[in-house]
Amino acid sequence: MTARIALPAACPCDPARRYAACCGRLHRGDPAESAEALMRSRYSAYVLGDLAYLRTSWHPTTCPDELEFDPAVRWLGLEVKRHRQDGANTATVEFVARYRVGGGSAVRLHEISRFARVDGGWRYLDGTFPQG
Repeated sequence: MTARIALPAACPCDPARRYAACCGRLHRGDPAESAEALMRSRYSAYVLGDLAYLRTSWHPTTCPDELEFDPAVRWLGLEVKRHRQDGANTATVEFVARYRVGGGSAVRLHEISRFARVDGGWRYLDGTFPQG
């Protein structure tokens, strides 16, 4: 079940950007020009509860059979630490996303994500969580 909220004016991935011109384009079907753009759009999809987009942007070999949103999670912000093009069809994005569950303390999700092109479009492959 997808729990969508009203579309924002500011983009969830970066409040200095307009949603319609940033992640909104990708959520409407435009291709991501980079793995970083896809990663940002995936963060925004988590914020907005767009389960269909998350599935579409996931690599078909690693997309989970079931994906759910926790309605108690509130996403607080995103920081892209680095983006590296590893080859013509592979890339890595390191980011930190902050969130809070209910009234709890903020949590940092630090991930190094791998992306691959499928049929010319970027897809999220998988990620690791660095120690420290």
